[in-house]
Amino acid sequence: MELAEVMRTTFAAREFTDEPLSDDTLYRILENARFAPSGGNRQGWKIIVVKNQESRQRLLELIIPTMKRYLAQRALGENPWNTIDPSKVTDADIAKAPDPTDFFGPIFKAPALLMVFVDLRFVASFDHSLDRVGVISGASIYPLVWNILLSARNEGYGGTITTFTAGAEPEVQKLFGVPSYMAAAALVPLGRPVKQLTKLSRKPVEEFTTIDALDGPALKGD
Repeated sequence: MELAEVMRTTFAAREFTDEPLSDDTLYRILENARFAPSGGNRQGWKIIVVKNQESRQRLLELIIPTMKRYLAQRALGENPWNTIDPSKVTDADIAKAPDPTDFFGPIFKAPALLMVFVDLRFVASFDHSLDRVGVISGASIYPLVWNILLSARNEGYGGTITTFTAGAEPEVQKLFGVPSYMAAAALVPLGRPVKQLTKLSRKPVEEFTTIDALDGPALKGD
């Protein structure tokens, strides 16, 4: 596929057909994705292909508390889990939130399920002393994750970036025998999407790009 087409048609696929994704195809996807950049080219990533059904079920169980809060916040019109606006969600709201397995269950039935970790010993966390949640470390892992999705799209498959396993990171690390200095960066399902979207809705460049200041003039194209 042409690069522009891959970039414009890679969407968040969460439901997949029963068609298997072979190890050979998965290897080819990762073979291309591995050329993603990382800080100092240290490539501090580790990917675990989760085939064991008990491990998949355990992962699903571990995310339930995180996702019940997510759904409860969304029901109240909040932007879930953001660190700026205090949440008004109560324990009672969370308790009566819908069962997250109804929405997120299909992810764990994907033909391929990748647990992506990043070794924090190899990450330059320049924002670690700022009084806000850290985001800079992601620059050394999420280009790889996005490359995986682009590479999968090029092969006719799809997937999505999910990060809800971070809410149960110690348990996830224990499940896979991972040390505490390796962060659970993403859980990525891959497979043949039930429906392949080809026209995605995104904001125009002028809406999110300005010149010299936040309130500066919008960048215009020809």
